[in-house]
Amino acid sequence: MTIFIMSPKRHNSFIKFLLPLLFWVGLWAFAAQLVGKPFLLPSPLLTAQTLTAQAVLPAFWQKTGLTLLRMMGGYLLGVLLGAVSGALTHFSATVSALLSPVMRLLRATPVASFILLLLLWVGTTWVPVVTAAMMVIPIVWGNVEKGLESTDAQLLELTSAYEFTIGKKLRLLYIPSLLPFFFAAAKTSIGLAWKAGVAAEVLCAPKFAIGTEIYRSKLYLETPALFAWTAVVILFSFLIEKLISALISRWEVAL
Repeated sequence: MTIFIMSPKRHNSFIKFLLPLLFWVGLWAFAAQLVGKPFLLPSPLLTAQTLTAQAVLPAFWQKTGLTLLRMMGGYLLGVLLGAVSGALTHFSATVSALLSPVMRLLRATPVASFILLLLLWVGTTWVPVVTAAMMVIPIVWGNVEKGLESTDAQLLELTSAYEFTIGKKLRLLYIPSLLPFFFAAAKTSIGLAWKAGVAAEVLCAPKFAIGTEIYRSKLYLETPALFAWTAVVILFSFLIEKLISALISRWEVAL
């Protein structure tokens, strides 16, 4: 018979995760019992029952899947545009003068303003995608610029002296200098893209979306459903961030 023994490190991590979780769930249950009105504050058990009832329905996975598709589409689009714009502003002073103010404007503008403006310009299906991308672009742009600026100047002079091709400079100098900054931006921006995209769904209410269900739950005072869908957002946010971090860690080791 094989007995599974958890390593001390994993055991400590598990305890550090479990104890705070039990504390806050217990506090939530106590507060719900104290209030005694599920439409104001549903209990953890009622929220879990509502979530379970939703999760067995095919429509639940359709809505969740389409929200994930929109968010990941916006995220990947933002990463691509942010990386390209960061490289362009680094290598071209003209492009930098044109794009840098726009990037700073994107950073400063509230998410809600973006969403409301986008509702005027694009269809409801595309608002979450574009919103997620807008959150990612400035972060990736800034990190890509910093990564390229951190390239060793002496090594650049050396490659110029030996007449390295542009491709060789990119492979041997720029990309190794850039990757840590790029990976950091990719990890940081995924959570922002997810939350901003769901917020966009709440405001624009596309046909099948988590954000639409959150809005409907609030509109009809279905507080247990509101808590259940919010739990879905938190859970998938956690899972997506862990997945992206794991993929990036593997790439960092491979490179």
